[in-house]
Amino acid sequence: MSPVSHGASRRLLLAGALAAVSAAVTGCSSGEAATSGGSRRLRIGYFAFPSGDLLVKNRKLLEKELPGYRITWIKFDSGAAVNQAFLGKSLDIAALGSSPFARGISGGSPIPYKVAWVLDVAGENEALVARKGSGVADVAGLKGKTVATPFASTSHYSLLAALRTAGLETSDVRLVDLQPQAILAAWQRGDIDAAYVWLPTLDELRTTGTQLTSSKEIGAAGKPTLDLAVVSDDLIARDPRAIDAWRRTQARALRLLGSDPDGSVASVAAELGISASDARAQLRQGVFLTPEQVASADWLGTDGTPGKLLAYVSDTARFLAEQKQIDSAPAEDAVRGAFYLKGLPNVLK
Repeated sequence: MSPVSHGASRRLLLAGALAAVSAAVTGCSSGEAATSGGSRRLRIGYFAFPSGDLLVKNRKLLEKELPGYRITWIKFDSGAAVNQAFLGKSLDIAALGSSPFARGISGGSPIPYKVAWVLDVAGENEALVARKGSGVADVAGLKGKTVATPFASTSHYSLLAALRTAGLETSDVRLVDLQPQAILAAWQRGDIDAAYVWLPTLDELRTTGTQLTSSKEIGAAGKPTLDLAVVSDDLIARDPRAIDAWRRTQARALRLLGSDPDGSVASVAAELGISASDARAQLRQGVFLTPEQVASADWLGTDGTPGKLLAYVSDTARFLAEQKQIDSAPAEDAVRGAFYLKGLPNVLK
């Protein structure tokens, strides 16, 4: 597929932004987002994906931290849609993959948000699977085949990395841009030969497919992907206290994943509408850091001293530019400016 220019794609994103989220957050301006009926308001984007985010939502941890706030949780299917919503000023905080974040801060008009937390590191919960009967036994065998993935996602980035490692160009395969549920439908019809996607769709594909590689393997080879959390510049300016409270709840959720595995499974199962055994299996496939690791030099870092995540995001942007997915990678100063680290690690105590 021929790439759309970064400038053109950003204009298309902006044009579609309000339409994409209008059903969930009807026409909220920045002023309306700050207050609602005399109370402060937070609009939080999340994915139906096993992580501490689902514990925060299910147990209403943030509502308990900020009792005077009206908190709205809005479900998204992909990072591209999250980027659209931030362009439309319809979100304050959201989960976002490291690849769509790298896209968002690239170009002449970067999206006005900053990374403020690490939700998880992609492991076996994102993977490339070939449909049984497709004749594909390894990544190199995808040449000439139809492969689906949600474009502008961490799965898309990992797929590009897997193809390059196998000696394939993107032109060697037919790449199709599909969201997870559409991938499942296309898979069942036999319209696609392989797909790179995340849980829970991934587990459904595995039942009739063969896993070729995973984000855990690709990350170990030098191309890690992460689920980050970003906050709007507007929220940083108007209500940094809310960001501190939100970080505290995310830190508590990460601790609960380790200290209360059964309770964590119950929360994830309830949010995803799946059995406890399925929720437990899905959680085991993720890589969850401790709060102290999140704020360490190995990952997010602290105010004035970004951690290795800075290099990971920069490397991701450069790779996307090499693959002509974006026009050019941002300078390191621009990436550094897209980190919000104020308060770390003190806010975690």
